[in-house]
Amino acid sequence: MASYQTEERSKLRRRWVDQAIALAMQNRWEEAVKVNQAILELFPDDTDALNRLGRALTELGRYREAREAYQKTIDLDPTNTIARKNLSRLASLKVEEAPPPREKVDPRMFIAETGKTGVVSLVHPAPPEVLAKVTAGDQLNLRIDGRMLKVETLAGEYLGELEPKVAQRLVDLMRGGNQYVAAVMANEDGNLRVFIRETYQSPANVGKVSFPIRGEAAGVRPYIRETLLKYELEEEEESELEEAEFGGEAEEEAEEQIEITDLDEENLGE
Repeated sequence: MASYQTEERSKLRRRWVDQAIALAMQNRWEEAVKVNQAILELFPDDTDALNRLGRALTELGRYREAREAYQKTIDLDPTNTIARKNLSRLASLKVEEAPPPREKVDPRMFIAETGKTGVVSLVHPAPPEVLAKVTAGDQLNLRIDGRMLKVETLAGEYLGELEPKVAQRLVDLMRGGNQYVAAVMANEDGNLRVFIRETYQSPANVGKVSFPIRGEAAGVRPYIRETLLKYELEEEEESELEEAEFGGEAEEEAEEQIEITDLDEENLGE
């Protein structure tokens, strides 16, 4: 009898986990909060549910409660890097406030295409309390300012700039008619990495590559394996990747390439 009850509880948990992840991927954060809280009522030591709850509360601007959720994770698992990273980011947000307007990009945007996609780290970044408001998957604006290319939130808040050599190339292509879309790929320790995709090449730029292979020397990783990027968990452990609980990116140093699977594993993963 006890074995049967345990099995039923496990099945119920799995259904709720699947539901919580689906809600998060649809940006239905209020509902995601309720589902993860229901999981925690039956499984109070479920650190994955606590991390998902922290993510949902963060999206709703309920930063104090989000910090409490992540702190509970650390109390249960002091080595949990997801909770630690998010607590560090939330430390910059001192007061409760409405979450900034944001829009998540279609995960298919992150399918790599040699020469048309690249990942850059921003220079002259905004203060930590500003960077802390954005998370992986958030769509961004690219704004030309002379020879510089500034990166902003959809609300127009400055986040940083592209490295000059990269910026100058893209500015010339944009002025020639090219179009690009950008989104947060990872945000940790004040280092905001941005994924950029060429969405339209002007006839005037035919033969000109947005992200040449040698661009890596200028701070760009021009090739990303063609794996689909899901949202929101910036670093993910191998066990979480195997369970596909809203995983994060995995970087393979030996090949100097980035494999993107699930953005920001701390946001939804198990």
